[in-house]
Amino acid sequence: MQIIHHGAVNGVTGSCHQLDVNNDNNNNSHNHGNGNNISSYLIDCGLFQGAETAGKSSAEQLQITFDISNIKALIITHCHIDHVGRIPYLLAAGFNQPIYATTATAALLPLVIEDALKVGVTRDKKLIQACVNRLNKLLVAVDYGQWITLPINPPATTTTNSNSASIETEQTTATYTSAKLKFKPAGHILGSAYVEIDLSGPKTNAKTSNANHRVVFSGDLGATYAPLLASPKSPYRADTLVIESTYGDKNHQGRKERSKQLKNIIESAVKDNGVILIPAFSIGRTQELLYEFEHIIHRNKHNPVWQSIDIIVDSPMAANFTEKYRQFKTLWDNEAKGKLAQGRHPLDFNQLITIDSHQDHLAVINYLDSVNKPAIIIAASGMCTGGRISNYLARFLSKPTTDVLFVGYQARGTTGRDIQTYGPQGGYVYINELKIDIKAAIHTISGYSAHADQHNLINFVKRMHHKPSHIRIVHGDDEAKKALANEYRKMLPEAEIVIGKE
Repeated sequence: MQIIHHGAVNGVTGSCHQLDVNNDNNNNSHNHGNGNNISSYLIDCGLFQGAETAGKSSAEQLQITFDISNIKALIITHCHIDHVGRIPYLLAAGFNQPIYATTATAALLPLVIEDALKVGVTRDKKLIQACVNRLNKLLVAVDYGQWITLPINPPATTTTNSNSASIETEQTTATYTSAKLKFKPAGHILGSAYVEIDLSGPKTNAKTSNANHRVVFSGDLGATYAPLLASPKSPYRADTLVIESTYGDKNHQGRKERSKQLKNIIESAVKDNGVILIPAFSIGRTQELLYEFEHIIHRNKHNPVWQSIDIIVDSPMAANFTEKYRQFKTLWDNEAKGKLAQGRHPLDFNQLITIDSHQDHLAVINYLDSVNKPAIIIAASGMCTGGRISNYLARFLSKPTTDVLFVGYQARGTTGRDIQTYGPQGGYVYINELKIDIKAAIHTISGYSAHADQHNLINFVKRMHHKPSHIRIVHGDDEAKKALANEYRKMLPEAEIVIGKE
């Protein structure tokens, strides 16, 4: 068994990991013979963003450069673009195997891919529909907690030469005759999951246990006490764990503290009648913010600020995804379900305005620029790398009455990270190839991140009954990965803890 990384090792984007089972290192996958007995499973196939695209053309960023001939299935942890954005290119490369996803992710994924193609590839409706149709034919929706048998080649008769493995290859010499998959709730966004892959085979001799090995891929884990979705629970067992580390070196604010900070920032910002811009991904963060704003409005019934301010979601995609959140409300946590039982509508309230067409989007920008009236605008992309938020930033970032509020992780090399870094110093940023002086007030609330913090990531492993002997850390900046690795080494001194590399 070996794990190969095709992304999310030099930062937090481009997630794509390959699990090879029954690999014979005396034969690479291009050779005839025993090499053909490898069964490979791809976990996510995401888009690179920010600094991880530096020095690469668009074609190079999207190209599927690895051999797909042995890949038996694509397994999707969730449908954020940095985990699914290369799927159209995988299909174009000839991939024709099952694509497994949770039931909610399977409902969301075609919408995400259609939007990604429209924005980044083509406006040709026939081409887009052909890609979406192909995706739908391969998609297999799986409920949480259900074991699904994965296709697997019969193993080769020769044994694995583990000495030929590189440091980045975790070798096990066991032979596996069956593989099965289970999704468990990850609490990151609607439909998100961590993945358990159970490999099993016959006993090799009387002294060994049967050749069972469980590999867990964390995907993106949600933060504890995040709005709407229940917190992830640790798996009972993991022999090998591949885990994200976005906040491997940081801990978030508590729920009450971040809600109070959000309320205080908004109330302070509206005093000068400026706009408050909140970059947020269309799925996940937008719905969590709406949930929190409804909560604040409900608790401040006699506060004129909160009873009159417009909350504008300028994203047709966010509106579609919010509808899916309502459709899958059985996946909400108990607090959210309790609000529904009270007759409240956490994702739909009087002051919420949704903007659909591009024409209306431009009209809203012009309107807000011409009136002396505060408003909260939530728009994608969450890292300001494109989307409608770019037009708002280009118009309002240079105004001292504007406030920009970051509630999610900003990757290195993204416009969001640049604004976050240089804004407080009175610096500048380039948006749509124009140099914009940053005169707006810049705020960051870490507690609204949809990612687990260091404490959550430690507990995810600590609460396993059968703890991993091998942990591979991915999906984080260098400092975060190193900090998390140190914590795991303290907890599991006998385990092999490595930082993933390509």
